[in-house]
Amino acid sequence: MSVKSKAIYTPVSLATSVLGGILAGLVFKGVWKRVGDDESVPDANDLSRSVWAVLAAAAIQGAVFGLVKASVERAGARGYKSVMHESPT
Repeated sequence: MSVKSKAIYTPVSLATSVLGGILAGLVFKGVWKRVGDDESVPDANDLSRSVWAVLAAAAIQGAVFGLVKASVERAGARGYKSVMHESPT
């Protein structure tokens, strides 16, 4: 990747990362509303919630964030390549 291409791709990558984080948070909250026993996401410091609820929420959150992050980054890279005709890596 040339210096010019890297200078163009860096802000695109940052923007897609931020949007991906926002999207992942929304997706996770929607998933948790369907699978959790309570609508609120359990906090690790909330001792009134069960250990299993906290661990399940953390596992689901990690999986959702990883999936959304990879999807958004992949879409951003493909979009960059279609516009610039050069791979972002």
